[in-house]
Amino acid sequence: VQLVESGGGLVQPGGSLRLSCVASGFTFSTHTMGWTRQVPGKGLEWVSNIYKDGSTYYGDSVIGRFTISRDNAKNTVYLQMNSLKPEDTAVYFCAAGPHEVAGIDYDYWGQGTVVTVSS
Repeated sequence: VQLVESGGGLVQPGGSLRLSCVASGFTFSTHTMGWTRQVPGKGLEWVSNIYKDGSTYYGDSVIGRFTISRDNAKNTVYLQMNSLKPEDTAVYFCAAGPHEVAGIDYDYWGQGTVVTVSS
């Protein structure tokens, strides 16, 4: 199993980034896909999940600013991040799980991609 994130980087406050995660080694279309983030020295924060039917769920801190989507033909999940704030700075992890849970419940994890929001 592999989950490979890309798209992180440095962006100014108010800017946008789009994260991508390409999955392999499991049946992508039947899994819940999600994003979590972690500030160094702090715990994991759940960001968003998308179920196999396309239903989407978000953590309170990103509602209205972030959008999760998936392309089952490409085994890829995306996280469009708009109106970024300095407090969005973190390592963002892509993950996959078999259950439909609006939270952290995953079997597989990526290595993470760093997002830095700073002027």
